[in-house]
Amino acid sequence: MKVAVTGASGLVGTALVPALRAAGHTVLTLTRGKAENPGEVGWDIERGTIDAASLEGVDAIVHLAGESIGERWSEGARERILRSRVDGTGLVARTAASLDSRPALVQASAVGFYGPDDATVTESSPQGQGFAAEVAAAWEEAAAPAREAGLRWAALRKAPIIAKEGGAIAQMLTPFKLGLGGRVGSGRQWWSWVSLEDAVRAYLHVLESELDGAVNVAAGALPNAEFVKALGRATHRPTIFPLPSLAVKTMFGQMGEEMLLGGQRVSSERLVSSGFTFRHETLDDALAAALS
Repeated sequence: MKVAVTGASGLVGTALVPALRAAGHTVLTLTRGKAENPGEVGWDIERGTIDAASLEGVDAIVHLAGESIGERWSEGARERILRSRVDGTGLVARTAASLDSRPALVQASAVGFYGPDDATVTESSPQGQGFAAEVAAAWEEAAAPAREAGLRWAALRKAPIIAKEGGAIAQMLTPFKLGLGGRVGSGRQWWSWVSLEDAVRAYLHVLESELDGAVNVAAGALPNAEFVKALGRATHRPTIFPLPSLAVKTMFGQMGEEMLLGGQRVSSERLVSSGFTFRHETLDDALAAALS
């Protein structure tokens, strides 16, 4: 296939682009501003412009671009996070709907859609409460122009990614390597996860299949106390320094309440039922692969 990718310089994008090429696909990457190299396509979210002519003939667009949600949610940060996802997705969706090649649109989303929830959630579970859920729902809704045009659309609701190159888990590695890790809050909240390799493989699988709609991408889920024990095993350090709930709220505000003191117990049955298998089915395996 001929596949265009936004967010190609991000954590998932830098792994997905070479994986696509290794699988025999031709890849175009969308770059902010003017394209300067072969295989690049220019776009500008703020100005609402994109080089649609260069995208004609693509079979699929993988939309990964969006500002990181892993920061304290000040009023300015909330606006940047939401606008980067809604405006970018809307621009990509409208462009996809205008192309004669009628490409599939496969976009990033997140398990934050379900809000903090201790019950097992599936794609049929309703939108949860909180800012992360609001962002994920608006992110997916912004793709309406592509759906209304009859294009195949899929939103991969990914769990936090296990990778040393970036993401939430990478930020946790330093204190754990120093022996300063421990449970967060009560330690009873469920944390879902997926390895970077499996997240990339899930994108390839959805691109090469007929899956559409929301697709959960989580290899497993553990109570936080068990999650941090696995991090301790992987880093060969004790996990005896808990991070109290009050400290989390003080340091991270609502972001900490929702994403550290809360979490989701996510089922990926829809993805697995379509023939996908996770290579790293246990957190120990995922951490060993990430840290090797």
